[in-house]
Amino acid sequence: MSRRDSLLAALVASVWGFNFVVIDWGMGGVPPLLFAAIRFTFVALPACFLVPRPQARWRTVAAVGIFMSLGQFGFLYASMHAGMPPGLAALVLQAQVVLTVVLAAGALRERPSVAQMAGVLLGALGLLIVGWGRGGHVPAGALLLCLAAAVSWAIGNVVSRAARISGGGLSLTVWSALVVPVPLLALSLVLDGPHAVGEGLQAFGWHAVLSTVYTTVLASLVGYGIFNTLLARNPSSAVVPWVLLAPVVAAATAWPLRGEVPNGAELAGGALLILGVLIAQGVLRRHAPRAVVARAEVSR
Repeated sequence: MSRRDSLLAALVASVWGFNFVVIDWGMGGVPPLLFAAIRFTFVALPACFLVPRPQARWRTVAAVGIFMSLGQFGFLYASMHAGMPPGLAALVLQAQVVLTVVLAAGALRERPSVAQMAGVLLGALGLLIVGWGRGGHVPAGALLLCLAAAVSWAIGNVVSRAARISGGGLSLTVWSALVVPVPLLALSLVLDGPHAVGEGLQAFGWHAVLSTVYTTVLASLVGYGIFNTLLARNPSSAVVPWVLLAPVVAAATAWPLRGEVPNGAELAGGALLILGVLIAQGVLRRHAPRAVVARAEVSR
């Protein structure tokens, strides 16, 4: 990846990391699945009338929406409904990084380098340490649903990468969102009930409006628009490890804004996450020769 693409990937991870705080702040009495359905309604409308359809088959566009958005958020919020804490859900969801690298290697023949695999595995270890530090008992069903969300996201990444719609990340994000709102609303009616959905709509105040603006414009249109563009022009193993930074950003922003002080295990795991991303992207490797040259020049 170029330096520009790396900076864009880091920006997306930061936007998505802060997204968890924004969602929690704005959701209030609105059921999660209903909140997500409203979000993707505004991602698709009215943008689909302004953004041209991506140069891809409709089934490919629909597949991206089904796996990257509908499946991911449907399983994720169903997991939270079944008892998965939001913070831990954000961590378990990052299993998609390893899954994407594995699926891309099998389906697209994109073999990750040794440094990329080492960085991904180190980041996964960091996630495990953070999860262990948070502790708590999670229902098995909730955990399986969250892992299903990670699998769905990983498949969506691979489908988006296979489409390779150069420069069409925004159009793919907008048009793929068309298949998302109605199934999410139906799922909310099933899991939460019509009464809860009605009360949620009545409770949709200015906090929810501002949160929806952030999740729609920054997290979806900007975030997924850039992410899908990066997947179109870079191997999956070079793009998805950056997403490991999202839980670090989420924890860093929740600290001053929500008073959630991380413990030692969370700090150590976060440091491993960052180190894993740097190794996967070859940042440490690229700077090593410069350091060697500098020491050689000093020794003269």
